Amino acid sequence: MATAIVLLNFGEPADPDRDTVLEYLTRIFYDNADLEDAESEEAAWERSRELAQRRLPGLMEEYEEIGGSPLQAQAAAQAEALTATLDDRGHDVSVYHAMQFMEPLIDDIPETLAADGMDEVIAVPIYPLCGPSTTVSSIDSLEDAIDETGDYDPEFAAVTGWHRVPIYNRIRAESIQSFLDEEGVDVNDPDTAFVFSAHGTPTKYLAEGSRYDQYVEEHAEAVAGMVGIDDYEIGYQNHANRGIEWTEPETEEVVEGLGDEAERVVVEPMSFMHEQSETLVELDVDLAEDAAEVGLELHRVPIPHDDSRFPTLLADVLEPFLSEFAPSYYQLRQCQCRNEEGTYCFNAELPPQEV
Repeated sequence: MATAIVLLNFGEPADPDRDTVLEYLTRIFYDNADLEDAESEEAAWERSRELAQRRLPGLMEEYEEIGGSPLQAQAAAQAEALTATLDDRGHDVSVYHAMQFMEPLIDDIPETLAADGMDEVIAVPIYPLCGPSTTVSSIDSLEDAIDETGDYDPEFAAVTGWHRVPIYNRIRAESIQSFLDEEGVDVNDPDTAFVFSAHGTPTKYLAEGSRYDQYVEEHAEAVAGMVGIDDYEIGYQNHANRGIEWTEPETEEVVEGLGDEAERVVVEPMSFMHEQSETLVELDVDLAEDAAEVGLELHRVPIPHDDSRFPTLLADVLEPFLSEFAPSYYQLRQCQCRNEEGTYCFNAELPPQEV
């Protein structure tokens, strides 16, 4: 049986081309069209284009400032590293990476998988913390695209919730500690504040049952304990653009509120496994300016996207599927956020379904 591992990512434009960025934004807004009540699919696309045009100038400025996003290149490097790791273990598999909103698009990858003769497809979203518009949506998109590909019916599985794998927490904790050592910052100095910055999400998703905020809180607690951080704050990087409520408090508000309490603030972008506009601009530029206005130095922890242990983590997560033993042996259970047969998760409390 020919097996394909597909690493799923958000995607960002590698080049600050206006038409490319506009198309990218339109795809994002359309994917989240259910946040509003559109009268038809055509109306949803029209609204998505309207929102994309509104957001375009600001995002173009961000991409021009950083010369395009490095996310694509880092995602490709992770796929190559996983290929090498699995090859070292004797697994004859093919590793692909696909994006929700940029080429190579998830919608297009099934044709490649079919042409390559892949009989089994295993999806692994590279989102550290599971959310409906990221992890769940990316898996849905891949399975839907496979279903819509004529005469192609591979076995399908997906793995999520890997922020609970011990080595991942160690990767993030050691990344923070190494950065603190390099910067000469004592995180428990009374003049130093620490903020975990998570990607925000519409509260509608939480009301519908998403446990994203719980994952944020439990991961922050675990990593803070490993590093020895006594006090910390959690903030959310929100992209409010539809007049709907998002998670609170916002990272900017948290940092601005620390001006009277500290001289410096360390920020850990906990929801990201690649450097991208949300880290390189929203934090390194915009948040640094916000911090300076209230008299704070900002120290932003780099993303450990190239940590040599990350492909080992992914290979371990995939081992039950490649070595054909029960996923439950590795504490993988039927996903509750995506309650579809073959979707396994480390967060779920239900026993795995038989597949």
